[in-house]
Amino acid sequence: MSDTPDAAGPTPHAAGPAADPALLCEEARRLAEAGEAGPAAALFERVLALGDTPLRAQAALGLAVVLDDAGDVEAAREADREAIATGDPEYGPRAAYHLALTHERAGEPGLAAPAWQAVLDFDNPAYLPPALLALARLADDAGDFDTARGHWEEAVATGDAEYGPLAAHDLAQRLLERGEPARALRILTAGLRLIDRESAPYAYARLAVALGIAYLDQAIGAFGAALGEPGAATDGDVGPLAVELLARTLPLRGRGAEAREVWRRGLADPGVAGQVRARLRRDFAPEDEDADTADLWWEPVVEQSVAEGTLPALAGEAFGALDHMYALLAVRYAEGASGEPPAGAGEAREAHEVMGRAVRVPSGYAWGPLLHESFAERLRLAMGSSDPALPPGWPDAEPVPET
Repeated sequence: MSDTPDAAGPTPHAAGPAADPALLCEEARRLAEAGEAGPAAALFERVLALGDTPLRAQAALGLAVVLDDAGDVEAAREADREAIATGDPEYGPRAAYHLALTHERAGEPGLAAPAWQAVLDFDNPAYLPPALLALARLADDAGDFDTARGHWEEAVATGDAEYGPLAAHDLAQRLLERGEPARALRILTAGLRLIDRESAPYAYARLAVALGIAYLDQAIGAFGAALGEPGAATDGDVGPLAVELLARTLPLRGRGAEAREVWRRGLADPGVAGQVRARLRRDFAPEDEDADTADLWWEPVVEQSVAEGTLPALAGEAFGALDHMYALLAVRYAEGASGEPPAGAGEAREAHEVMGRAVRVPSGYAWGPLLHESFAERLRLAMGSSDPALPPGWPDAEPVPET
């Protein structure tokens, strides 16, 4: 297609004085699809020159599209306005739609809004949903939530399977941000009804996730209401449960600081502190429920980490320290396994045996094999060997090798 329509180009045979406007438009459409922008524009202009014919709106819109494709946006917009001015119920809203898109593409929301409103004014059901969604987003960008909400709700109410769910998602997001999960639930439920899950699985999943988030926010509100305001007495029967549910749900919505405060509040309440602590520790209590953990120095550290939501960081620190210690053991173990034993060989051998027992300790832990692999590799490097320094299946298959 040429960069600009060539109005002076060859005139097709259908452009004679007595040509039928319908034939002119059809020939112009064919030329436009074939990339002949100049001749196509000339035919559309020929129809417009015939005056107020039933094909005037169609020709004006066709001219607008051809000019827009050729890069003459201002002329295209003028042709769109001509089509809109005809009041044609089909090509009028389509021209307004096209005009709005040219302004949005140019980053001109203030000019796009009147064009979208013109689409609404034609009241053609086929073009209402996209126009309503566009106007909602423009109003939302301008900070006018009430106007945006009205347009979003109207878009959902059209029942359109393409634009209705998008409007439902946009509105629900804003309602959740404003702390209105119940209203978000209603609009998301209405949006889900518009989607055929089989034909639009991703759109369905998007709304379903948003629906789940709305339920989470509603649950957070209910759990918080059960606890009441900070400083209020906590119900001994349901209070500990409400504390746990609220503290474990808040992080799912990125509200970790609030979760820490909920745990702190529950642990500080003498009436329920014991039950709250038991719920806090439910995931890391020893397998033997009768075991005394009072002498385990790390228990308070783990408990605090769970309450503050920092358990992954704590685990990373602990594993890092453990791996560092094993790295040191690998070097010492290699030194004890190489060459002739120095003076005090008995003590050296004993120390070597102690290190061997030390590195066998975590064998039964889920992370034990990974630590053993790290240790074996460090040992191989320390000994300067290209072959494994430990037997296959170590440390469970065979004892640690002696010097």
